[in-house]
Amino acid sequence: MVQGDVDMHDMDRGEESAGVPVMFNVSEIDLETGEFTVILNRKDASIMGVRSLDRVKVSTEKDSMVAIVELTDSVVSTGHVGVLKKGRKQLDLEQDAHVRIIPVTRPRSIELIKKRLNGIELSTEEINILTDEITNHRLSDVELSAFVCSTYMNPLNNREITDLTMAMVNSGEIIDIDVDPIFDFHSVGGVPGNKVTLIVVPIVAAAGLSIPKTCSRAISSAGGTADILETIANVTLPGWKIKEITETVGGTIAWGGGVNIAPADDIIIRAEYPLSIDPYSQVIASVLAKKKAVGADHLLMDIPTGPYTKVPSMDLARTYARDFMEVGKNIGINVQCAITYGGQPIGRNIGPALEVKEALQVLENDPPSSSTVEKATSLAGIILEMGGMSGDGKEEALRILRSGEALSKFHEMIKAQGTDHPGITSGQVPLGELIGDVISPGRGYVSSIHNKNLVRIARAAGCPHDKFGGIVLEKKIGHQVEKGDILFRVYSSNEQRLKMALNTANKLIPFSIEGMVLERVPGERVIHST
Repeated sequence: MVQGDVDMHDMDRGEESAGVPVMFNVSEIDLETGEFTVILNRKDASIMGVRSLDRVKVSTEKDSMVAIVELTDSVVSTGHVGVLKKGRKQLDLEQDAHVRIIPVTRPRSIELIKKRLNGIELSTEEINILTDEITNHRLSDVELSAFVCSTYMNPLNNREITDLTMAMVNSGEIIDIDVDPIFDFHSVGGVPGNKVTLIVVPIVAAAGLSIPKTCSRAISSAGGTADILETIANVTLPGWKIKEITETVGGTIAWGGGVNIAPADDIIIRAEYPLSIDPYSQVIASVLAKKKAVGADHLLMDIPTGPYTKVPSMDLARTYARDFMEVGKNIGINVQCAITYGGQPIGRNIGPALEVKEALQVLENDPPSSSTVEKATSLAGIILEMGGMSGDGKEEALRILRSGEALSKFHEMIKAQGTDHPGITSGQVPLGELIGDVISPGRGYVSSIHNKNLVRIARAAGCPHDKFGGIVLEKKIGHQVEKGDILFRVYSSNEQRLKMALNTANKLIPFSIEGMVLERVPGERVIHST
């Protein structure tokens, strides 16, 4: 451990030095965390005046990062600093490299997060500071979770959402696509089996409109659109590739986290995942930041509404629609919203590979359920009308689907994105090999389906990480069932996961079965004698 002179580079990005720089030898630590983390020997840390969870700036001749400190008595020796994978990649470090470390003051965002926890409005400057420190990984996972919880408990107002949206846009890459106008589509999610993006995008692109669709991975669902398509195609595309495919093919479906657009959003999403929450204001900022970053001029929002969804009531759906349109207008995007039925899953299949299979069945004009076709063509039709079509957009969307043009465009898209199966059919999609059945305990009709409980069962089966797991519904609302009929099948690639999912299904009971007589209200009993 060798002390050095203070360098003015240690004062950039608003960081304030809290000591003098010290030289350390780098030791590789084979661990991964979401934040930048370094491990110091407790003796070195004591000399430097550094405690656990304090921040230090780690610098090489070419680059630097602010990292969170963890302490050890034995993992690294004195004079060495343990640098985890994420940090080694950031600084391009090799074993036994030398770095300069200096303590720095804690992030300004911590006080701003406290303000939000108390429901106090943040200024534009404060939101920019917060977004910058999130983007540059200066907050610990605990602090980031506190910010997520603050917006969950005290939603941002539309001015704050607008500022957060633009701050996230400016935190990363902006893709300049040489096509005008640009269309986009997004669903707020919350209803299982909502694989319609895989049908909407090729229909719209086949109609001659440009639609560079960026999508997310699952936060609280059994599979985000990126998780779904990734079972058969590459979704991790750089910005230049999204631009190229949009300009040549017309449409693409890419993971937003695979390109450096609105990176602050992806960091926030990572904090939301273990909590399985999607704060109202963050949903709006997250969606619109990604759309603004790809140059969208027109956006259609799908807002599924129904019991046990993210948006359980029509009143909340209309509020979402109003705020999406207002914030969209503030940042220069024409937003229209479709409030859609979310009272039960869309189609029959839930889970990444299963949803790809069903989407392909629809594109092949052999759908297992009419609800997926109805929703996809209705939404695609609205986008076609937004694009200037004078006739019935839904009828044109149905024509494009039935003609096979949408299937051809889908295959063209995944070929351009990169796939081992450019002409894949629904029958070729691999599924989990282990299957368990959940059967009806009695006779009657399916009166309701608990969407969130179905998602919990699918996640217990391994979704979204097990892309071949999930659920196939054999019955839906209104279907008659006999005792012993199969209500749904659970797929998994892991025997323990399958058992866990079936146990979860038995505990949660996601289907309600009722007879045609819901209740008997007896009157006075009359006995006639003979």
